[in-house]
Amino acid sequence: MADKKAQLIIEGAAPIDLPVYSGTLGPDVVDVRGLTGEGYFTFDPGFMATSSCESKITYIDGDKGILLHRGYPIEQLAEKADFLETCYLLLNGELPTDAEKAEFVSTINNHTMVHEQLKNFFNGFRRDAHPMAIMCGVVGALSAFYHDSLDINDHKHRQISAIRLIAKMPTLAAMVYKYSLGQPLMYPRNDLSYSENFLHMMFNSPCEEKKVNPVLAKAMDRIFVLHADHEQNASTSTVRLTGSSGANPFACIAAGIAALWGPAHGGANEAVLNMLDEIGDVSNIEKYLAKAKDKNDPFKLMGFGHRVYKNFDPRAKVMKQTCDEVLAELGINDPQLELAMKLEEIARNDPYFKERNLYPNVDFYSGIILKAIGIPTSIFTVIFATGRTPGWIAHWNEMISGPYKIGRPRQLYTGPTQRDYPTNK
Repeated sequence: MADKKAQLIIEGAAPIDLPVYSGTLGPDVVDVRGLTGEGYFTFDPGFMATSSCESKITYIDGDKGILLHRGYPIEQLAEKADFLETCYLLLNGELPTDAEKAEFVSTINNHTMVHEQLKNFFNGFRRDAHPMAIMCGVVGALSAFYHDSLDINDHKHRQISAIRLIAKMPTLAAMVYKYSLGQPLMYPRNDLSYSENFLHMMFNSPCEEKKVNPVLAKAMDRIFVLHADHEQNASTSTVRLTGSSGANPFACIAAGIAALWGPAHGGANEAVLNMLDEIGDVSNIEKYLAKAKDKNDPFKLMGFGHRVYKNFDPRAKVMKQTCDEVLAELGINDPQLELAMKLEEIARNDPYFKERNLYPNVDFYSGIILKAIGIPTSIFTVIFATGRTPGWIAHWNEMISGPYKIGRPRQLYTGPTQRDYPTNK
């Protein structure tokens, strides 16, 4: 039932009544589905003013810098919850009890290994293949190994697929990294936490296993939490659109990974370090800040401001704290990290950036943290995909669980009108 009505008046035509709905938070939405029957479509490139679905998972208020998962502020989850607890919340709608969490963690741990034959897929890629190219391939290929749970209309099958994806993504991510180095692949260990296990598989070898630094494990866990979901972004919308065709969950997540691959989406933290390479030295900061302010200069200050957040990124404060903890723990003397911290200090106090609310965002700090841990920039987006997996699955499952239609956007056609093929050709 509509909360109220809007009326669309088009010159020369009768007024059209449109239902208006109100959510629990956020602006009201005008239901334009009835326009098709009246001979009209809406035009909204980039879907900046279009609600493509109804969802109960994540809410963002970009003007106020608010990000809620199932109603819980991201700052509280990053401080008090770990990644698997956040996964449970996104998937099930409520925080787990102690018993539910213990069972969920145990189930995840028991699904971290991947089929041995999956190793053969890696051998088909060149050693210098982009890690995201490999991730797209191997995640999609999981459907060939786990076809016992691909009935998307079966709730139990959807649960099993969700568990498998969350459990196996860090294993696959570490395998991608090891393959690029030519090192032996490391098996997961069920006695470690999710993030400890990931770092173990990334940096240990059969020759030498070191204990994972708890400060770095905590930082890695927070990175996963802060990337777990972000409402209807490009990759999540891609997962939903792919899922609307009835595709299996592994194919849908592979599609999300492909969308995340783009530099305007998942590659943002990698772009921060590339920008720092371009700036080169602390002495060049003022020069590049001037370039960033010049409308005629193509240079952009990466990692500042956000497409959605017009005030500040609520994830950035937590990430900055984590960044400080990691750098203090490692005592790294890295010119690029020194440059990043100096750039942050100057930009945060520059009137130009303050007036425009161009504060450092989550990507600025996450790139610095990952570099400090020892993770190469080419793996950054793979880690992003690992963290975003529970959000993708939650949205896919929410859509599949209720009535849905295959996605079919319309267009404003501006090409030639109908014409006949020439008879003298």
